[in-house]
Amino acid sequence: MIRHGQSAANADTSIYNRVPDYRIPLTDLGVEQARAAGVELRRQLDGQQVCVYVSPYLRAYQTLDALDLGNLTERVIEEPRLREQDWANFQIAGDIEDQKELRTAYGHFFYRFREGESGSDVYDRISSFMETLYRHWSKPDYAPNALFVTHGLTMRLFCMRWFHWSVEYFESLNNPDNAELRTLHRTGDGKYELDKPFSQWVERRVDETVLHAPPMVF
Repeated sequence: MIRHGQSAANADTSIYNRVPDYRIPLTDLGVEQARAAGVELRRQLDGQQVCVYVSPYLRAYQTLDALDLGNLTERVIEEPRLREQDWANFQIAGDIEDQKELRTAYGHFFYRFREGESGSDVYDRISSFMETLYRHWSKPDYAPNALFVTHGLTMRLFCMRWFHWSVEYFESLNNPDNAELRTLHRTGDGKYELDKPFSQWVERRVDETVLHAPPMVF
């Protein structure tokens, strides 16, 4: 999995109120970040082919292009379920900042933006995507690797769903940096391991539940 490189909105959030989220491009730095990630990704693939699933957002497609995978790409599948969390059609900066504060107080997984999705909504579409992925993997001619070119929250939620992390553990995780890779390696016993954990803003175990959360004062 790879998060897209730096986007114009990562550099200037005011762009959200005049450009549709899915049309926001990479910056020059974002392109360079993706090119550097491509060097590492090609090293990991070591000549093997890869089936690519890409978010339909412009910044994801531009990231894929900058990875320069060439003939290592077996095919590219546009996958809308790997898109960014929907926040609003056109974001009004002050309103979104207010909602972000509410999300922090309420919880990132369950808080639903007024014109968009909650983290749990993204989790549900990721679950649907995984069903498709399993069907693809069952085909005898499928490539030996899969690549998701997607978004930070989506990456965290895919791993939450895959590894059965609790909601409380998910709440402790930070997004990966722009153009940062995460790799799930299949082990000899058929299970998968994440090559590098997501950083945490607060220390929590993967099995912590709401029973372990600090009590609410009301």
